[in-house]
Amino acid sequence: MPPVEPPTGFADLGVPARIDDGLAACGFAQPFAIQTEAVPVAMLGRDVCGRAKTGSGKTLAFGVPMLARITDTAQPRRPLGLVLVPTRELAVQVAEVLEPIAAHAGQRVLAVYGGASRHTQIDALAKGVELVVATPLRLIDLIKSNELWLEDTQIVCLDEADRMADDGFTPQVEWVLRHCTGRNQTMLFSATLDGDVGHLIRHYLTDPIEVAVDEATDTVGTMHHLFLAAHHMDKDKVIGAIGQGIPKVLVFCQTKRNCDRVSKNLQELGVVAAAIHGDLPQKARERAMQGFAEGKVAVLVATDVAARGIDIDDIGVVIHYEPAKDVKDYLHRSGRTARAGRDGWAVTLVEYNQHTQVRILQRGMRLSNEPAIEVFSNNPSLRDLSSFGTHVTT
Repeated sequence: MPPVEPPTGFADLGVPARIDDGLAACGFAQPFAIQTEAVPVAMLGRDVCGRAKTGSGKTLAFGVPMLARITDTAQPRRPLGLVLVPTRELAVQVAEVLEPIAAHAGQRVLAVYGGASRHTQIDALAKGVELVVATPLRLIDLIKSNELWLEDTQIVCLDEADRMADDGFTPQVEWVLRHCTGRNQTMLFSATLDGDVGHLIRHYLTDPIEVAVDEATDTVGTMHHLFLAAHHMDKDKVIGAIGQGIPKVLVFCQTKRNCDRVSKNLQELGVVAAAIHGDLPQKARERAMQGFAEGKVAVLVATDVAARGIDIDDIGVVIHYEPAKDVKDYLHRSGRTARAGRDGWAVTLVEYNQHTQVRILQRGMRLSNEPAIEVFSNNPSLRDLSSFGTHVTT
């Protein structure tokens, strides 16, 4: 009788059959580069620092070994694994990736975050959950209310640690880690490993193995940068025209008020658009995100904070409605596209008084100092951005 082939390439990394079967059922066949680097190390129980671009497959890089190494059944209100994330959107998305894989192994995953029913989360915890994916503030609230204990938590992962630091959550993250008294493995994934992130690594990880995917690989596509000089009254029509040639357009605005205005203007132009920002109810944000992920919403208009949890691989173009404040913001925004092997576009709309700001951004990113090209919304090149030729930089 011929040998049975393992269902996916994860089996070669030491992943047990009960988790590998779930990966196969969910359509995961071969690991990405960061997964190939991180999973075997994490399966040994070693602490891991992962540095990788957004969209490189970090969720499975930490989630698969966590599910594999958790072999006990959780007692009520005492999870065995914890993933800490900066935003509610990211909590939902990480849980959505891991939950069906865990279910195949008889394990339970729960997203715990503010803005959703506290009672529903408490009820789920009372039934026992092996892996909790949580934002810091709601997690601390439940711990202080004696609805959740972390003494049994064996494995902790800090996902998007740099963003938690950027949002000022480092003290809360440290508070949580101190309460994980049974912790025997800690993983941390971040775009950068310095500053507050470096502090967390030095104080809460033990002899960690660093894994990194820094250069463009088959898991991160090519980013095309384009700067378009547009009149402020024509910008919404320019966005609509770009959306005719590229599906899934993500637009960043500086303010919540601008998000609502741009979204409404696009809808009046016949574009299926939705806004997400902090003033919207959580259900409205989740509805907009789901519609965008499923392709029912063509253009999602977001503030920086609201969009930090967006983890969708096939966004075709990120449009900066105004130039980003600095290189860090530009890269965080633009990193929503050119993911999972797909190429992507980062387009900045530049008004007459913003050209100096754009040149500073270009120098900071070491892009060619290509002046913004003047466009109007009836320009046919907007429906095929590659036709801008030499004005496009990569």
